[in-house]
Amino acid sequence: MNCTRPKLSLPDNREKLLLHSCCAPCSGEVMEALLVAEINYTIYFYNPNIHPLKEYELRKDENKRFADKHNIEFIDADYDREAWFKRAKGMEQEPERGIRCTMCFDMRFERTALYAHENDFDTISSSLGISRWKNLEQINDCGLRAAAHYPNLTYWTYNWRKQGGSARMLDISKQENFYKQEYCGCAFSLRDTNAWRVKNGRAKIAIGVEYYG
Repeated sequence: MNCTRPKLSLPDNREKLLLHSCCAPCSGEVMEALLVAEINYTIYFYNPNIHPLKEYELRKDENKRFADKHNIEFIDADYDREAWFKRAKGMEQEPERGIRCTMCFDMRFERTALYAHENDFDTISSSLGISRWKNLEQINDCGLRAAAHYPNLTYWTYNWRKQGGSARMLDISKQENFYKQEYCGCAFSLRDTNAWRVKNGRAKIAIGVEYYG
C-alpha cells in the first residue's frame, strides 16, 4: 500500500515488540506501519472473549492470513473462553466500555505481558486502540497495568488512529477483503447488538457473511 506514514520507533530504545491483535481489520494498518518502520514484532492472538467459536475462528484465520502474507510470526494462544466467562460473572448487564470491558482488556493484556516476559520481548502493545468504537484511555490503562508486573517490560501507548491511521485501516480492510465483524466480539455484545437491530427493524447478525471490499 503506497502512503505516507509517520516514522515510528519503540519507546526508550526498545527492540522487540509483542503486538496483541484482536482481528485483521484493526491490526492491518498497525502491522503495515510496523513493517515500514522496520520494527521487530510478533503477533499475539489471545482473545477468549470472542463468541461463538465460529466467529473466533473467522477472526483468527483472517488475521493469520494477513500475517502469513507478510511473513510475520503469529502466536495462536489458547481459546480459554470458560475462564473468560468466569471472570465476566456478575458483569453480564454492564454496558460497552464499562467494567466488563476493563476486565476483558485486563485478561488479554495480562496473558500478553506474561508471554512477553517469558519470551524476551521488551515491549507490548495492541491493535485494539485503533478502533473508534473503543476507549483509548481505558485500553492504555489496562496495558500499562499489565506491563507493570514485569520490571523490564513497557506498554507502548502509541495512538494508531492519528495521522490517517484510521482511514488507512479501512483502506487495507477493503483491499484485503477482510471479514467484517459486526459486533465487538463477546456473547454480551452480540446479544445487545442483536437486540438493538431487532428494535430498529433490522435482521440479526449473520456470522460469516459480511466482508469489506
